Amino acid sequence: MRRMFRLPEADEDYLNLTGLSWETIIEGASRWLVVHGAPIAHGYNVSVATRAFSIDTGYPSSQIDMVYFHPPLARADGRQIGAVSAAGLDGKPFQRWSRHRTALNPWRPGTDDVSTHMLLVDQWLEREFKLR
Repeated sequence: MRRMFRLPEADEDYLNLTGLSWETIIEGASRWLVVHGAPIAHGYNVSVATRAFSIDTGYPSSQIDMVYFHPPLARADGRQIGAVSAAGLDGKPFQRWSRHRTALNPWRPGTDDVSTHMLLVDQWLEREFKLR
C-alpha cells in the first residue's frame, strides 16, 4: 500500500486496527486517503467498497468532507441515490457523495478525525434508506 503522505499517528493507529487495507496517495495537487474493502450497509449493490477521502493540507484542523466510493453504489431496490456524481481517482471510476456536516454537527478540531468521519459515512449510508 502506498504511503505518499503521513496522517496523524492516531488516524494511522485507528486505520491499522480496522484490519482494512488503506493508503495515502497524491493525485495532482490533492491528497487522498483510500480505504479498501470497507463494509457497506445492507441494501446496496455491493457489500464492500473502497472509500476515498480528500485530505486537506490543514487537516486535522480542517475537516474531512464528503466520501467517494469505488465501485459506484446503487440501491438494490433500484431507487436513485440523491446528490451523487461521477468522479475519477487513481485511474478508477468513483462516485462522489455530496454529504456535508451541518451547523448542528460541525467539525470539531481535536475531537473529529478519520474514525469519526468513517462513522458519519456509515450513518449516511444507513440514512439513505430512512429518507425515502
